[in-house]
Amino acid sequence: MEYSHPEALVSTEWLADNLNTEGVRLVDASYFLPNDNRDAKTEYATKHIPGAVFFNIDDICLDGSDLPHMLPDEETFSAKVGALGIGDGDKIVIYDLTGGGMAAARVWWTFRVFGVEDVALLNGSLPKWLAEGRPTTDEIPSPTPATFTARKNESLVRNIQQMLANVDSRAEQMVDARAKERYEGTAPEPREGSRAGHIPGSLSLPFGLFLDKDRDFVMRDADELSQAIADAGLDVDGPITASCGSGVTASMLAFGLYLIGKKDVAVYDGSWSEWGMRHDTPIET
Repeated sequence: MEYSHPEALVSTEWLADNLNTEGVRLVDASYFLPNDNRDAKTEYATKHIPGAVFFNIDDICLDGSDLPHMLPDEETFSAKVGALGIGDGDKIVIYDLTGGGMAAARVWWTFRVFGVEDVALLNGSLPKWLAEGRPTTDEIPSPTPATFTARKNESLVRNIQQMLANVDSRAEQMVDARAKERYEGTAPEPREGSRAGHIPGSLSLPFGLFLDKDRDFVMRDADELSQAIADAGLDVDGPITASCGSGVTASMLAFGLYLIGKKDVAVYDGSWSEWGMRHDTPIET
């Protein structure tokens, strides 16, 4: 079984051959949780793939929200992405510092939400690139501002009101990308004050099952993705909404499902950062 959308995943070989191709825009989307004690922007400044611009999900987000990296409005996204030199019609390739590519998937999903179809992930992200001895630099590019026109696709996003309604209706399948222990409520949440457990009715599909840790964390092949999805109890012919801790790893589930032909997976933007911190939302363990 082949990927239905192989164009959404580019190899390190392809990127090496197209680093200087007109219209290809490379994005470093690295992100770390607060308790990781790492600064993605500093690490980008020290070492990144030549030509890559830094996409900070905690800057290109909804201003004033008390939730982490919520989607911005169209005007903000257009302005900030255009300032990175990314314009209408560009092919966007995204990677991050971790082999899992989870933050890259979040930015991939974000571009799709704002109307971009020609956007891809670098398979294996920066660790695979480095393992192959490919070049990096500390030179920060100075991109020429471009015109980017955001057109938000609301069908790819879910908010808390929609999720609460779905707990009652079960009109959409809900799937949780967090580790099994967090889903079951047996592991502590990384955000202080958050309750443990999962949204009632959600299925568990840890995002790491989509990655081959024995091969530089590249995406698993289509048959393996399909098997993991089936084992989780998901029906790809029905509507699916993914959630996680803060809308990051859920995007990896959306990406994997996209590869095998499921293009309409939505992500609950607030995810557990919102649901778990409130006291008026039901929880299962």
